[in-house]
Amino acid sequence: MGDVRERLRRTWYALMDGTPSEPPEDEPAEVVDARAIDLVLRVGELLVASGESTERVNEAMLSLAVAYELPRVEVQVTFTSLLVSAHPGAGAPPVTGARAIRRRTPAFWRLTALHSLVQDASIGMLELEEAHRRLREIKRGRGPYPPWLIVVSLGLIAASASVLVGGGPLVAGTAFVATLLGDRAAAALARRGVAEFFQLAVAAAIGATAAAMVVAWAGNPARASTIVTGAILALLPGRPLVASIQDGITGDLLSAGARLLEVFFIIAALVSGLGVVVYAAIKLNVPIDVAHLPNFPALLQPVSVMAAGAVSLTFALSLAAPRQVLPAAALGGGLIWVLYVLLLNLNVTSVLSSAIAAVIVGLLGSLLARRHQAPALPYIVPMIGPLLPGTLLYRGMVELNTGSPQAGVLSLIGALSTALALGAGVNLGRELVRAFQRVGLGASGRWARPAARRTRGY
Repeated sequence: MGDVRERLRRTWYALMDGTPSEPPEDEPAEVVDARAIDLVLRVGELLVASGESTERVNEAMLSLAVAYELPRVEVQVTFTSLLVSAHPGAGAPPVTGARAIRRRTPAFWRLTALHSLVQDASIGMLELEEAHRRLREIKRGRGPYPPWLIVVSLGLIAASASVLVGGGPLVAGTAFVATLLGDRAAAALARRGVAEFFQLAVAAAIGATAAAMVVAWAGNPARASTIVTGAILALLPGRPLVASIQDGITGDLLSAGARLLEVFFIIAALVSGLGVVVYAAIKLNVPIDVAHLPNFPALLQPVSVMAAGAVSLTFALSLAAPRQVLPAAALGGGLIWVLYVLLLNLNVTSVLSSAIAAVIVGLLGSLLARRHQAPALPYIVPMIGPLLPGTLLYRGMVELNTGSPQAGVLSLIGALSTALALGAGVNLGRELVRAFQRVGLGASGRWARPAARRTRGY
């Protein structure tokens, strides 16, 4: 019946001296710009390498894809790789690009610059060529501090942390030198191609326990324990801890598991380095005892508050945070210590005190980052530095090697619980800010957030 109608229609057009209409064609496929896909991948790679959470990387990549009119884009972000696929339509095959994350370097100044690039592109202020030029400048640019200062900042973290747990000038100086020696030994191993696990184990052994053993042999084991605590604190993984908790909260379980496994291996490396030298020290009759270990003083003293601020300040330096972040980091470090001590004096448990203090500084740090239109990680990660569980790790290793394995395991579990409480606390602060934020990084509404979709656990 349809064929008859089509023939009648064509006959009518012929009789009327008209031209029959051509059969409809498929709509042409949309053009996929390969340089736009390349930009999305390269920005995503640098964001992951700089320590950003998976959700924020996904938002940034989708924002760039929309800004440069990539059709029907799918983005997949994991801890080790990126995938971008654009679908032109009209039966044309999708255009897909992938990139592996081969190197991760904590450079928070680069993270801030990349967020600025994405924001400018999202509101149409950057042409594609200009965006590529800015990306090259960010990738090849130098950080705000000379390399020697980044190295020295690790020693300053250890020195400040040793003062925080009751050490004096001599202890701080010893912790500073020991940490630098451990870090330089780890750098030498890296140049020889040794895996990072063993680099960290050697740094923990040399930078912390070996130097403290010399002091203990001289007859002052209490001083040795403060040196160890300071040096271990400089090596603890605050940045991947916060990012792993954030990925888990937002539903990126693959990346969360990978980041949490990275945290586990870092802590395992530190524990291994500590355990070997503590065991050797005990066998050599070095006077190491749990009674000599420092405890956090539950008093608000000016020296302790300033030391906590110095720990956060030097953490920000070691992570190459922008210069404008440094004052906020120092104030946040002092604040989290004050809150922690106040809560302890109210008979709140140590883990819960750490979590509550982390929520408050996470909230304030996120508000400050939002005011400056900057990422939150450079603000909140250094702030938790004073409460990282260096003493609990050392206590656990001493207990394991002095005939108290059950107490040692409990101390190590307490260290892990404190670390997770800090990570969850600062991310809860970020979530409270986000609950009242109308748009995300790329002007995506909060209702479009995958983590906000109700599944009831299914």
